[in-house]
Amino acid sequence: MYLTKRKWLVVNGALGLGLVVTILLCVTVGTESLNLFHVLSVSSPENTDFVILTRIRLPRVLLAAVVGGALGITGTALQALLHNPLACPHILGVSGGAALCGIAALVFVGTVTTGLTGIFRISLISLAAFAGAIGTTVLMYRTALTRGRLEPYALLLTGVVFNAFCGALIMLLNSIVDFYQSHSILFWLMGSLATQDYATVGMIALYVLLGAGWLIGQGRRLNLLSIGEEGAQQLGVNVEALRRGTFLASALLVGAAVSVSGMIGFVGLIVPHLLRLLIGADHRLLLPASLFGGAIFLVWADTLARTIVSPTELPVGVVTAMCGGPFFLYLLRKTERRMFAV
Repeated sequence: MYLTKRKWLVVNGALGLGLVVTILLCVTVGTESLNLFHVLSVSSPENTDFVILTRIRLPRVLLAAVVGGALGITGTALQALLHNPLACPHILGVSGGAALCGIAALVFVGTVTTGLTGIFRISLISLAAFAGAIGTTVLMYRTALTRGRLEPYALLLTGVVFNAFCGALIMLLNSIVDFYQSHSILFWLMGSLATQDYATVGMIALYVLLGAGWLIGQGRRLNLLSIGEEGAQQLGVNVEALRRGTFLASALLVGAAVSVSGMIGFVGLIVPHLLRLLIGADHRLLLPASLFGGAIFLVWADTLARTIVSPTELPVGVVTAMCGGPFFLYLLRKTERRMFAV
């Protein structure tokens, strides 16, 4: 697997530049069009455009980039780990478990926060989503073990069933709460990137950088895993430690994303496949590229969600599902043809 430093820098540099351009373009798009140069030249609280840009659109666009990057790189890591092109946090049930625990905290606890402040202010709802993602990951992993070995298709099937179970429990909670809590639950189910403060965006970005940094560091080991578990072990890869670490990092990333955005599906399915077609399957390159690619994809998806039927706003999860549903069916058919051909 040959990867030059120049190719790594060119690809990720281009994607990083594309993300910057995407952010600059998308903050100017909305119900009220903004001239970015005019806004920045008159940067005062009296400038309405400046307030719209800095307090409403920019935090939202930055949050979309952080959440999209987390979901994109998680999908790539899970697909490599499970040797399954259909793997992504939404389908495997990790997002569902995080959402269930977050909604339960929303209903029974409320938005009480810990004593920490600033960027380290963490609501109990966010902590519950983290716990849900980690707990679901452990449960899925243990359930899919057969004689001490992880069965990828068993994990996929378990995730689908667990998603349905979580959905039923969420509907149960939704039936016993009042109207205002029911509206908040709907936000979690469909996904939304409603304006957040910069402290929240920074806090989530910190978690995403920690999880993504660890995954990117495992690119070479994930490449070796693609030749098979026995071959990877002979080349010095501790497969079980790699699996546990990857699942834990994925849970951290998904928990961070779901805690502020609700369930946004299919980003981790679409982005890795598109990038794999464009730049190849070397995970030393694909993992950081998926971080940038997921960010770009979700920023544009959220921009479409808040403008396509303006002034009404669609949940961003609806937009990603409309893109990801047909894409999932295409991959499923492609996988079936490959299995029967063999």
